[in-house]
Amino acid sequence: MTGTLLSFGHGYSARALARVLLAEGWQVIGTTRSAEKAAVLRAEGVEALVWPGTDMGTALDRATHLLTSAAPDDDGDPVLAALGPEIARRAGQIRWAGYLSTTGVYGNRDGGWVDEDSPLTPSTRRGRLRVAAEGAWRALAEDTGLPLHIFRLAGIYGPGRGPFEKVRAGTAQRIVKPGQVFSRIHVDDIAQVLKASIDRPDPGRAYNLCDDDPAPPQEVLAHAAALLGLPLPPEVPFEEADLSPMARSFYSDSKRVRNERIKRELGVRLKYPDYRTGLAALLAAGT
Repeated sequence: MTGTLLSFGHGYSARALARVLLAEGWQVIGTTRSAEKAAVLRAEGVEALVWPGTDMGTALDRATHLLTSAAPDDDGDPVLAALGPEIARRAGQIRWAGYLSTTGVYGNRDGGWVDEDSPLTPSTRRGRLRVAAEGAWRALAEDTGLPLHIFRLAGIYGPGRGPFEKVRAGTAQRIVKPGQVFSRIHVDDIAQVLKASIDRPDPGRAYNLCDDDPAPPQEVLAHAAALLGLPLPPEVPFEEADLSPMARSFYSDSKRVRNERIKRELGVRLKYPDYRTGLAALLAAGT
C-alpha cells in the first residue's frame, strides 16, 4: 500500500521516514520555513513547500497520511492554529495521522520507569506545551474521527547528530549529575516505528520511541571516545557546567522509558537497541 504523506515541519525524523516511503513508491509533501531548506528536500525527492506562506489546500486535498513534527509555542500547536478547520474537513480522507511528541511529557521520575499509561506530569515549559498540543490533537481527533497516533520520542541521534564531532574536536565534556539517566532513540528506528504504525494503524494509541538501554549521558560520551581511540573527555559536575538554558532544562528530567508497546503491538525489532550498537553503526558509516 502506498499513498501521499503530508509532513508539517519536515525535519530530521520526518526525513528519515520519507526515505523509507519514497523507496516504496510513496509521494511525500513536506513543509519547511525557508527556500534554502526546501531546495535540500527537493533534492531528496520530497515535494517541498515553504510554509507558512503557501496555500496548503491542494496539499491537504492530496494527503492520505498526515505527520506533524512542528513544535508548539505559547500560542499552541502551529499547525492546528493555522489549519485546524481545514484538517477537520478532510479527516475522513486521512488513513493515518501521526503527531511527534516527546517523552518530556512524563516529567521527572528521579530515574524511575514510565510507560504510555503513566500520568503526564511535565516538569519543564517544553513538556507542558507538548502535553497541551497532544490534548489539542486528541480533541480534534475525537471531534472528527481523524485517525491520530501519538509518538513520544526520547533523545534523538543518528547521522550528523551524535557525540563524535565534539569528541573529535576536544570540546566534549562528561557532565555528571548523580542519578541522571536519559533514554534515546536512533533516527532510523523512529522511521521504522512510524512505518510500522502506518502499516498497522490503531487510532488513539500513543507509543514511546526509545531504545532498551537508558543510560547516564557521561557514559555515552565515554563510549564514543573509546570507539574513536581518543582521550576520555573531562568530567564536569552539573552545577559547574556551562550549558544553555535549553540544555540545562534537559537535566531537569531523569527517567527510564519503557518501549514494550512498539514491540508487542507493532512488531518492531529495534535496529539499534542500545547506544553502543547505534554509535558503532554511525562510526562505521563515517558519521
